[in-house]
Amino acid sequence: MARIGLRTAAVAVAAGFVFGLAAPQAATAREQVAFRDAGYEAGTIVVKTRERRLYLVLGDGTALRYPVGVGKAGKQWTGVSRITGKYVKPDWAPPAEVKRDKPSLPDVIRGGTPQNPMGAAAMTLSGGEYAIHGTNVPRSIGGYVSYGCIRMFNEDITDLYSRVGVGTTVVVTR
Repeated sequence: MARIGLRTAAVAVAAGFVFGLAAPQAATAREQVAFRDAGYEAGTIVVKTRERRLYLVLGDGTALRYPVGVGKAGKQWTGVSRITGKYVKPDWAPPAEVKRDKPSLPDVIRGGTPQNPMGAAAMTLSGGEYAIHGTNVPRSIGGYVSYGCIRMFNEDITDLYSRVGVGTTVVVTR
């Protein structure tokens, strides 16, 4: 199992942490849609926070669209980043902010366990504070639920993970 040991990666993971019982996964949620937003090259990930959608630009006027959970009030961000790491079933170490909010959390939650908020995979983003990752709480997808991370259904993060690499540009808009 991969272990994300960087403090910044832990904060990224914390952005997606929510307690709860996991509901059954939805059917594959991605769909190919028209995407005419100017200025994005094929392979770019665009997250539209207000829509709670992530788009993987295909470059032919279309994109793959995925539903996502995004940052709750006061935890949202915008900007341009890049994928800096890719991890399958990573361990999770709650950052200080999450430990303050939930002091009963252990220092590390092993990857692949039902309590791990990272889900099936995680891709850390430059800047060190956030990640795009799966979830152990599928019903949270579509909401304003995280500490700033972009949360996806596990089957969708697995699909996106297979389509992009380290260095992929990620643009987060309102």
